[in-house]
Amino acid sequence: MNKIDKLKLAQFGNLELLAKQVVEGFITGMHKSPFHGFSVEFAEHRLYNKGESTKHIDWKLFARSEKMMVKRYEEETNLRCQIVIDTSSSMFFPKGEVNKIEFSIYAAACLIELMKKQRDAVGLSLFSDQLTLHSECKSSERHHQFLYNELENWLKNYDEESKNGTESVDALHEVAELSHRRSLIIIFTDFLDNPEKMDELFEALNHMKHNKHEVVIFHVLDRQKEEFFELENKPYTLVDMETGEKMKLQPNELKEKYREAASAHFHEIKMRCTNSKIDFMTADISEGYQQILTQYLIRRSKIV
Repeated sequence: MNKIDKLKLAQFGNLELLAKQVVEGFITGMHKSPFHGFSVEFAEHRLYNKGESTKHIDWKLFARSEKMMVKRYEEETNLRCQIVIDTSSSMFFPKGEVNKIEFSIYAAACLIELMKKQRDAVGLSLFSDQLTLHSECKSSERHHQFLYNELENWLKNYDEESKNGTESVDALHEVAELSHRRSLIIIFTDFLDNPEKMDELFEALNHMKHNKHEVVIFHVLDRQKEEFFELENKPYTLVDMETGEKMKLQPNELKEKYREAASAHFHEIKMRCTNSKIDFMTADISEGYQQILTQYLIRRSKIV
């Protein structure tokens, strides 16, 4: 699913079915490409190291593949991953298409499905002006169903007209403390927070690093509109989705200055993430989920 079509997504009926389709296609694509280094179907095996006990070698697998692989047990393979989603009102943009919150929820469902295949534990946190949900990381089928239900309920019941601001600082500090140490924390956010609180935001992210968490941030945005300001050249009334404040403008009169300001803002965020050893990824909502799944596997391979 390289491009995201809201009507096609609706045909899947539920998040779990969508996630299974996306992940199966992703895995098939990996097997057809020179994409090596990741084990998806056989997460319970690892390469045999010369000199260690042969007790746990999978001889049946050796007979088929001539590769000496050792069976790995759940406690050996288990990675804990906390998925954190910004649910503030600015994430409801744009209207009439797959918006940022829907993209983030679909991406989270795909990650949960991939983690099931990897036997990894996963938890979920949602925040806007406060932390509204935080579940522990678990790998049971019952827990997966709970997560899918929470995400699906959110998709069905969120109110586009609500006005929830982004106050990520306190929520991220809470996630840092509540998450099991040495977790992988994946954050979906549009970074439309108070720019005057940038220092406080990175104090919260560095709190996660201090607690030995690995952090990956997906900056969720509609690049054409929010970064490049590609709007028709006609009068617009722009409405702040978090405060309701309105502004009338003609796009072409502001496009150049807007692009410069947006580029500088995003560049500062990216550089601060780099300095804090935080992986920063741009997640354009018009694109597919391969970028999300690939980045997860890259981080997993470095941690496990």
